[in-house]
Amino acid sequence: MVISAVLSAFSLYILLGFGMWLIDNVRPMRVLYQFVNSIVDGRQLLPIAGSVFLFFVFYIILQWSLFHYLGQMNKTVRGIADGTYDMDYQIEVRKRNIFGPMAANMNSLAGRLHHALVEERKAEQTKNELITNVSHDLRTPLTSVLGYLGLIEQDRYRDEVELRHYVQIAYEKSMRLNVLINDLFEYTRMRHDTTALKVTNFNLIEMLGQLLVQFRLPLEEAGMQSKLVTDKTSVMIKGDAAKLVRVFENLIVNAMNYGRDGKQVVVTVQLEGSAAVIEVINFGEPIPMMDIPHIFERFYRVDKSRTQWSGGSGLGLAIVKGIVEKHEGTISVTSDSEQTAFRITLPIIN
Repeated sequence: MVISAVLSAFSLYILLGFGMWLIDNVRPMRVLYQFVNSIVDGRQLLPIAGSVFLFFVFYIILQWSLFHYLGQMNKTVRGIADGTYDMDYQIEVRKRNIFGPMAANMNSLAGRLHHALVEERKAEQTKNELITNVSHDLRTPLTSVLGYLGLIEQDRYRDEVELRHYVQIAYEKSMRLNVLINDLFEYTRMRHDTTALKVTNFNLIEMLGQLLVQFRLPLEEAGMQSKLVTDKTSVMIKGDAAKLVRVFENLIVNAMNYGRDGKQVVVTVQLEGSAAVIEVINFGEPIPMMDIPHIFERFYRVDKSRTQWSGGSGLGLAIVKGIVEKHEGTISVTSDSEQTAFRITLPIIN
């Protein structure tokens, strides 16, 4: 035990001696020793305390800016969660800040959410308008059918001529209901993209020529004539011929109904690059300029106090637009005091 104590004391003596030798002979160690002594004496205490204080001040300022930035992001997330977020507000994206990419992603998220909400509201409004318009359009002919059938059921007609008249009116109103229901069904399929195209290759010129022949008698009864204007004998199209026939039938019927004053329906075909351009033109009363942008909307109708233009079932032109777009084409309309022209472009087979 005594020997261990002696050895420990001897070792400590050697270490202290070596430490003093380092302080006396090695400059860095001497400088450190003097610095520690100056702190103990109080000569360096104030500058060190000041430096530490300034360090903490700058640290707090930097951290406050960072925490404020995080607070903006938290406010955005909370606003999105409870539905009170101002969609026009954008978090500042600081490119040199580690949270800059996060802020950019949050702005993108908020923008997509805003778009989704707008689309949801539009879909809800469309659904409500659809229900309202369908209910109204079904009620009118259905009321007439029930009314005339009620007269027949109660034997409230003078003779067979009047009976046939009532039956004819009921039949026409029933056909009106049939058209509306079919248009509604087709429009719904178009809107939800569930309509499959039966694609074939066919000659557009032949199709239009045959269609105008089919309409010759109805046009003559309406006091009108038709004309196909083109310098082509063959324009090959790849698409659903039956659905495209419906497109041109609808446009020709519109021309008959609302362009009778012009006495003529003209269909033109020409090529522009890799597309066929078809125009169905009538020379009747023009569509008001303010109504042209809405003419392809479902259930759209122009004020009848200003024009004879009406939308039929209100779905025909919306269906036409859907069919054309499914064929990767476009449709537009121009109208002035001289003519109204529906212009369709369809890709051709080169």
